[in-house]
Amino acid sequence: MQIHIIKCLQDNYSYIIVDEISLNACVVDPSEAKPIINFVESNNINLKYILNTHHHFDHVGGNIELKKKYDVEVIGFKGDKDRIPEIDTLVDDLKIWKKDNFEAKIYHVPGHTNGHIAFHFFKEKKIFTGDTLFSLGCGRIFEGTYEQMFNSLKKFKTLPRDTEIYCGHEYTLQNSNFCKEYDPNNLQLKNKITMIKEKLKNGLPTVPTILNEEIECNIFLKAKDIESFSKLRDLKDNF
Repeated sequence: MQIHIIKCLQDNYSYIIVDEISLNACVVDPSEAKPIINFVESNNINLKYILNTHHHFDHVGGNIELKKKYDVEVIGFKGDKDRIPEIDTLVDDLKIWKKDNFEAKIYHVPGHTNGHIAFHFFKEKKIFTGDTLFSLGCGRIFEGTYEQMFNSLKKFKTLPRDTEIYCGHEYTLQNSNFCKEYDPNNLQLKNKITMIKEKLKNGLPTVPTILNEEIECNIFLKAKDIESFSKLRDLKDNF
């Protein structure tokens, strides 16, 4: 399984997952259609599935055009059946989505939105977290509650420590500044920031990140209770 990072809009990431044997492919959160089409046509792959983590436009903006062009199957959370354009297949928490050689466990991770999910390709140890968990950060709380987001982040901490995390935006540098402000003596964080700046200097994405690094460096994952998490989230919103 190959994962290709596709930059979209201003700071969004979509991901094209390709099975090397069949050349069948999924796209996670197509913000817009054009860069997805360009990659599909240039690489002669068969785009068959759209995996949507949530309904926000910058994650589903390409659904309609891609559906029209490739007749893809659109997969999303059952609670978002009226909010995700062109949705075909409804999935639920802790269920397995399996098609062709693709197999992912669904995690319902509300907070950013009520219907937010993550796709965990558990055999490959890769998870697509949308706008719930970022590199060194977490999503803003728009529809859910602090408690929901705190509990959603706890779910990620139960995964194998070497799991690769693919999130929805390039927010890492901004997030690192906040983590550094409130966790100034974290040596691992300082080392990670050095690597982040080097990647950005060379025009490279800072994702994927590794779960173990996030547990050690992401101040939101380090929060011990809902009260401390809530305070951090409020501080970040005004940082």
